[in-house]
Amino acid sequence: MVTLVKANKKLAPLILDYYIRNREFLAPYESKRDDNFFTLSSIELLLKNAIKNEKNGTGVRFYITLDNKVIGTIALNNIVRGCFHSCFLGYSLDKDYINKGYMTESVNEVIHYAFEVIKLHRIEANVMPKNIASKRVLEKCGFIEEGYSKNYLYINGVWEDHIHMVKFNPTPLEIL
Repeated sequence: MVTLVKANKKLAPLILDYYIRNREFLAPYESKRDDNFFTLSSIELLLKNAIKNEKNGTGVRFYITLDNKVIGTIALNNIVRGCFHSCFLGYSLDKDYINKGYMTESVNEVIHYAFEVIKLHRIEANVMPKNIASKRVLEKCGFIEEGYSKNYLYINGVWEDHIHMVKFNPTPLEIL
């Protein structure tokens, strides 16, 4: 069983270790990162921004931990209120911990947080068609395919197509 920990400065060395361990593994699924990203000062800035986003209500980042080790990250990004009440879900997992149910467990916890704690109406997720494992996680967590986005995100130096998936809050929200 994993634990989700909100972004905080104390995690910086563990997060840096996570990114260094998974540098090659994550590269095909993320924006290009230069050597400067893989430094403690860069990770501290990443955490500072995550904490600021949570304070502003525009995002919430969690780190997935197991046995005092960061094994992944999961976030609700670009939270928009008003008539939308929605966000984008993003996540990654350590290469040594895939296919063990940890990401499905983490996504389900974050869904609960999004719908029950911060009262969002909808969570959107975008996944590259070749990332079958990630698409399967979303399906297991109740996301449905809503569309296909051509050349959607610039990933590792290439404009990648994405499958657009969503999950709706089953409890109707009253927007004040």
